[in-house]
Amino acid sequence: MTPSPVSPAASEPAHASGDAPSGRPPLRIAVAQHAFPVGALAENARRIRASVQQARDELAADCVLFPELALTGYPPDDLLLRNDFLAATQRALDEVAEACHGITAIVGAPLYRAGGVRNAAVVLADGQEQAAVYKRCLPSYSVFDDNRHFTPGEAPGVVEIAGYRLGVAICEDLWCGEPVTELAAAGAELIVALNASPYHAGKPVEREQVAAERARSSARPLLYVNMVGGHDEVVYDGGSFACSAAGAVTARAPLFEEGGYLFELSAAGKFDGPQATPLEEVAATYQALVRGTADYVRGNGFAAVVLGLSGGIDSALTAAIAADALGPERVLAVMLPSRYTAQRSCDDAAACARALGVEYREIPIEEPVSACERALAPLFAGCEADVTEENIQARLRGTLLMALSNKQGRMLLAAGNKSELAVGYATLYGDMCGGFAPLKDVYKSEVYRLAAYRNRLGEAVPQSIIEREPTAELRPEQRDCDSLPPYPQLDALLRRYLEADADVADVADVADVADVADAAESAVSDLSMAEQQRVIRLLYQNEYKRRQAAPGVKVTRRAFGRDRRYPITSGWRG
Repeated sequence: MTPSPVSPAASEPAHASGDAPSGRPPLRIAVAQHAFPVGALAENARRIRASVQQARDELAADCVLFPELALTGYPPDDLLLRNDFLAATQRALDEVAEACHGITAIVGAPLYRAGGVRNAAVVLADGQEQAAVYKRCLPSYSVFDDNRHFTPGEAPGVVEIAGYRLGVAICEDLWCGEPVTELAAAGAELIVALNASPYHAGKPVEREQVAAERARSSARPLLYVNMVGGHDEVVYDGGSFACSAAGAVTARAPLFEEGGYLFELSAAGKFDGPQATPLEEVAATYQALVRGTADYVRGNGFAAVVLGLSGGIDSALTAAIAADALGPERVLAVMLPSRYTAQRSCDDAAACARALGVEYREIPIEEPVSACERALAPLFAGCEADVTEENIQARLRGTLLMALSNKQGRMLLAAGNKSELAVGYATLYGDMCGGFAPLKDVYKSEVYRLAAYRNRLGEAVPQSIIEREPTAELRPEQRDCDSLPPYPQLDALLRRYLEADADVADVADVADVADVADAAESAVSDLSMAEQQRVIRLLYQNEYKRRQAAPGVKVTRRAFGRDRRYPITSGWRG
């Protein structure tokens, strides 16, 4: 079937309410909810061709819809500045087009057109490109940088498939709203939206609310397709869905699961389709961490990982995520006890490894620590012991773990959490060593919630670890609370400052951080203003550490890394 060309404008149809005229068969649209790795043109093209075949032969679909930039993966970033990459993309698109017979495919891909690179939804049928719709709203916030690479589209695009007029939107066009209104005015009977929308806690609900409002305001049913899979710091959670013209979600694909899903639009304008049950937020966040870790490790050519297992909750949860992401047989957990390590820590680490079924080893570090202390003694003469000696232990652990990584070809996972990284409670070239940090965007208080959730699925984190007071064990009787506020208060303060952009003076009054309702109720006011200001100073002072930290999965509204771009050298301290 050949779609009609994209129309930048059309007269308002008689059935402007969104109800299709009677006498037509239902419109069957397959959604290809898959992972499309960045830059993997040949792999992505093969997956697109296979999805086209499945949609046509197994699902008997009229049309198959793919996510934003499915052909290249999103975001391809400065690959888009290379002529060779753009040329290879066009060749891959031509190969995909050749497979499109007996069905129409709408594929997300970059196109070099009219003197610029466009973020496009390309309509393919009868073995060739039939039309293209260009993304109009180009985001330049959070993890997005479309303005750097793309030229915006100027007009709404409507294409006719199987007798239905589809208005095509691309991701931010839906969030902006005006492009959807213009699609309806241009004659669209329904809206289809191609997306590469990353996960953060609360995002699936927020996404459906925005789409439902666009469906209501345009009086058109709407079909939303989203990508699945991890790319560097972001993870896409799928969860493609459909809304009625009244704004009710009528069909929903599962979160984090790849597949081809059929949505059928009846003559009455209602989508029927999969009826997946929404995940509770803690479950969705855990799945995001698992998927993001798996895709990063494998995508960078590693088959297995190693991590330090200290007997604390952060490394225990990291080990659980790794075991679930890669399989326990691909995880090596190493306990590196020092003179300050309690026997309880060794026992808890071993119990955690047994529960997860991962390989476990112990490498005492007392001898190399003593050797370092002897080597440095002449230069340290007359100096009191301080954090320097503590950091020697952490850095020797990092050295030994990196040696195992090099020798065995395992990626080293860093186990630090967001709360520690925010205030510099982490050692450069020590516990910050690693190729990936699964908990980089997970606050300490959230670590406990995720550990409790993981234990609901099966024993993973021993209760003795959960109940133990946090400690780095780098000096006698050390506790985290000796130098940091209690984690619930620290995390509430950090959430509000980082995610709600509250000033230091009013941070205690912020009570509307959308995705952290529990934190919004925490007693930040229990911290003195001097203590709050100290925490914010630590946040700014440790930007240099975070710039050297391993990447990790974004699961909050604003993560360290690509999502938050602050100068290292700055006189501003909040």
